[in-house]
Amino acid sequence: MVPSQVSLLGGDRPWNSSDWVASDDRVRGGKSQSYFDCSPSQPSARFHGNLDIKALGGAGFASQRTTGEDRSWDLSNYDGLQLDIEQADDKQYTLTLKDDLLPPNPENGREQSTISYEYDFRVQSQTKERKSTILFIPWDQLKATYRGREKKDAAAPKLKDIKRISLLMRSFFGSQEGPFSLSLISISATTKTSTSNATNNLDVPTSSPTPYNNEGGVSRELGDNDEKDERQGSQNHGILGWLSGMCTVQ
Repeated sequence: MVPSQVSLLGGDRPWNSSDWVASDDRVRGGKSQSYFDCSPSQPSARFHGNLDIKALGGAGFASQRTTGEDRSWDLSNYDGLQLDIEQADDKQYTLTLKDDLLPPNPENGREQSTISYEYDFRVQSQTKERKSTILFIPWDQLKATYRGREKKDAAAPKLKDIKRISLLMRSFFGSQEGPFSLSLISISATTKTSTSNATNNLDVPTSSPTPYNNEGGVSRELGDNDEKDERQGSQNHGILGWLSGMCTVQ
């Protein structure tokens, strides 16, 4: 019998530094930097760093992603992901899934772009009565994008073969910058039944701000796996890119 909830990272599967690697806008000449501090002996992990938007003229990104080209999760028996958030600031974050990874481009060595499935979220203010937050993300709330642009005709993610999970801090076209910090107890796959039994500090998805605008000459936000380097001013380049991550790695 399939359990109603399974830990993917953290929780019953202790955090491990080898599971994460960093990918920041420094690959594009930016100055943002992210870290993922964790230890198998600690119940939570911390994604943090500094988002710089000046070096790239209003854009920037700092991200952490899971490692391993042969990693695969079968999430087809579940209804979505659950983030057990210990602590967070008021910035907006993005969680991304990948179900397809291509080998590096032989011409430049960069990872080739594939479709990403994203969810933007901002944690509600925490109080003494509300010391942690449980965020449930149904699969149908994930937005498909390709190289920073929403791809409405994309197929649903192949849930039997999810290859990467990423966390991203980006500028959303210059709307946020500076230090950021998000502490997680676990990332799990869960059913709706399990979610309904969760504590009352459950955050349900709401329509998140759309950082992409493909009309009126506004371009997508760049990411570190894009194959072209487009820097055209604060509203004409971006930072979608890869969520990548490595515990305590710059």
